[in-house]
Amino acid sequence: MGLAASRFTRNSIVRMDQAEIFIDAQDGLPPGQRAIAMVAVGIAVAISVLVGSIANIALPTIARDMNVTPAESIWVVNAYQLAVTVCLMPCASLGDVYGHRRVYIWGLVFYTFGSLICALAPSISVLIAARVLQGVGGAGIMSVNGALIRFIFPRSQLGRGVGYNVLVVAASSAAGPSVAAGIMALGSWPWLFGVQVPLGVLSWWLSLRYLPPSPASGHKFDPISALLNAIALGTFIPGLDGIGRGQSRTMILTELAIGVVVGTIFVRRQLTLRAPMLPVDLFRRPVFALSVATATCVHAAAMITLITLPFYFQYVEGRSPIEIGLLITPWPGVLVIVAPIAGRLADRYPAGLLGGLGLAVMTGGLLLVLFMPEHASRLDIAWRMAVCGTGFGFFQSPNNRLLIGSAPPDRAGAGSGMVSTARLVGQTTGSALVAVILGLTHNSPHPVTLGMHVAIGVAAGFAALGTALSWARLANR
Repeated sequence: MGLAASRFTRNSIVRMDQAEIFIDAQDGLPPGQRAIAMVAVGIAVAISVLVGSIANIALPTIARDMNVTPAESIWVVNAYQLAVTVCLMPCASLGDVYGHRRVYIWGLVFYTFGSLICALAPSISVLIAARVLQGVGGAGIMSVNGALIRFIFPRSQLGRGVGYNVLVVAASSAAGPSVAAGIMALGSWPWLFGVQVPLGVLSWWLSLRYLPPSPASGHKFDPISALLNAIALGTFIPGLDGIGRGQSRTMILTELAIGVVVGTIFVRRQLTLRAPMLPVDLFRRPVFALSVATATCVHAAAMITLITLPFYFQYVEGRSPIEIGLLITPWPGVLVIVAPIAGRLADRYPAGLLGGLGLAVMTGGLLLVLFMPEHASRLDIAWRMAVCGTGFGFFQSPNNRLLIGSAPPDRAGAGSGMVSTARLVGQTTGSALVAVILGLTHNSPHPVTLGMHVAIGVAAGFAALGTALSWARLANR
C-alpha cells in the first residue's frame, strides 16, 4: 500500500511538474533560457533560409560537375521548394497534435540528414532526393517556429520575439549570396550543404535542452487532408510557376485545373473538421483572414519588385551582377534594423495601425522606384530600396505577431503555418505575374523597360491593396 501510494505521489508530482512547465512555457521562459532557445531557433531558421539562395548560385556548377542540362539541375531548387510547399500545413497540424517542439526537432533531424546526403551525393538523382528530404525538414522547421516563439516569450513580449525571428530571416536573405560566394571561393559546391550539418547538429542539441514543450491538443491528424493538400498545392503551384518557365499551355491549364478542383474538395473537407489542417476556423475571425490576405499581397509585391529590377539593371543599364546585388541589399539590410523595432512596437500598438503605416511607406517607395530616372546613381537607387524595406519591415513583424498570437494555444501551429503559407502563395503569385508581364511586353520597342514599369506598377497596386486591408483590421479587432 505504501509503495503504491509512493508511486502515485511520484507520478502526480511528474504530472504537476509537466503542467507547471506548460503553464510557464505559455507565459515565456526565464530570460537566460529564453536567449539560448532563440539561438537554437535562429540557427535552424537561418540555415533553412540560406539554403534557397546558395543552391541557386551553385546550379551552373552542379550542372557542369554532374554532366546534366541546366533544365535538369533546376530540380535541385524545385524539389526543395515543392517539398516545403506540400508539407507546410501538414507539419503545422502535426505540431498542434503532437507538440510543436517534437515536430521542430524532427524537422531539424530530417533537414540535417538531408544536408549530409546532399554533400555526399554521387548523382543528380540522389541530390534531388536529398533535397526533397531537406524540404520536408525545412517545412517542419518553418511551420512551427512561430508557435515555439509564442511559448518562448511572454505574451507581453511576443512582438519582440517575432521581430527577432524576422531579423534572422532578413539577415540570412541578405547574406545568402555573399556566404555562397565565399564558400564557393574556398571549396567545391558540396561544401554549401556540408557546412550546414554541424550547424544543424548544434541547433538540434540546443533545442533538446532548452526549447519549451507545448501541450498536445488532443486533436487527431487527418491523413486524407494531408493527401488532398499535397495534390492541390503540388499541382497548382507548379502550374503557376510553369507560366514563367515557358511550359506548354495544355500542361499549365491541366495542373491549374487539378489544383483548383482538388483544392475545392480539400477546403470543403476542412469545413467538416473540428481542428482543420487549413485553419478555416481561424479564417472566421475577420482580423486573421485580413492579416493572411494582407501578407499575401505584400509578399507578391516584394517578389515582383525583387525579380523585375535585376533584369532592368542588367539588360537596360548594363550593371554587373555584383553591383545589382549591392543595389538590392538596402531592402533586406534596412529590414534587419527595422524588424526588431517594429516587433517591440507591436507589443503596444495594433498590427493594423503599424502595418497600415508601414505599407503606406512601402507603396510610396515602390512609386518612387517606378518614377526613378533612367541611369540613376547608386545612391538614388539605394535610398529608394531602403524606403521600401523600411515599410516592409514595419508591416512584417506586427503582422506575424498577430497571426501567431490570435490563434488559441491548441491551434498555435495552424497560425504559425499560415505565416509561411501566405508568404509562399504571395511569392509564387508574384513570380508568375512577372513572367506574364514580361511575356506580354516582349514585342514592344523597349520590352524590359516597359515590363519593369508595368511590373513595378502592379507591385505598388498590391502594396496599396495591402495598406487598405491592414487599415481594415482596425475596425475588426
